[in-house]
Formats: sequence, structure tokens, C-alpha cells
Amino acid sequence: MTNYINLEASKHQMKLVMMGADVKQIYSKLCYVRFDLDRCRVSYVYNINKSNRYFLERIKPYPLPYRDFNNEEDIINEINFDIKQFQNAELSQNIYKFIQINKNIHNLMKEFEDLFLYYNVPKEKFAYLLDELSQISDMIKKVQNNSDKIFFESEP
Repeated sequence: MTNYINLEASKHQMKLVMMGADVKQIYSKLCYVRFDLDRCRVSYVYNINKSNRYFLERIKPYPLPYRDFNNEEDIINEINFDIKQFQNAELSQNIYKFIQINKNIHNLMKEFEDLFLYYNVPKEKFAYLLDELSQISDMIKKVQNNSDKIFFESEP
């Protein structure tokens, strides 16, 4: 099986190099982590490599890339803290609404990327888009300022 994976990786590398990419293969182990909480499933993926660098991404209930971590302890602490936040969020009657809004925001990012990559957008439309985004940001801050805080172990 290892030979097959190495062969496939070499084929991919060769094709990407031919496209002009600089490709570095890092041998690592991919870890898939799942927590079945009372009202939602929280899942992550991260890789372990021999240089002891870890990249963590939450994939459920909505995708959120984190960052690189220097050691195993840091990544475990980050997952533990995230799970505590979701366990607390499960106490909310609105958990599913929050998750749906987050999924919608993620879909908006995809639509924006399509706009960027597929269309020649007139300059005047950027002011409109920036204004609308600013209004959404202001609305989120306004709702935050008019809501009771429910998680106290850190600041947002």
C-alpha cells in the first residue's frame, strides 16, 4: 500500500511541476478526529509530520481552518478548548440557527470566489460590496453588544 501511495504522490508531483508548481512532499500521518456531542458532531483533521508541525482544521459542523501548531500539546489544547465552546453552545436554543448561518457564510465565500475568478466586475461595484459587508459586520457587532455573554474562559 505504501508503494502505491508513493507512486500516486510522485505522479501528482510530476503533473504539478509540469504546471509550474514548486512541490514539496511531506510524509505525515493524517488524523481525523470526531466528537459526537449531545446536539452536534464536531470533527477535525490534522496532520503529524516528522518536523513536528501540525496543521489543524475543523471540518464539522462547519469548516474553519486554524493554523500551524508547534507541538502535540498545543493542538490537543486547542481541540479541547474548541470542544468546551461547542458544549457550551449546545446549551443555546439557537445552536442550529448559528450553524446554518455559518454554513451560509461559508457558501458566500465560495460565491465571492466565483465572482472574483469568473467575472470582470466594474470598479463601482466594489464600493457597493464593501459597504454591504461593512453593514453585516456592524450588525454582528450590534447583536453581540446587545446579547448576554455565555462563555467566560476567554475573550472572543
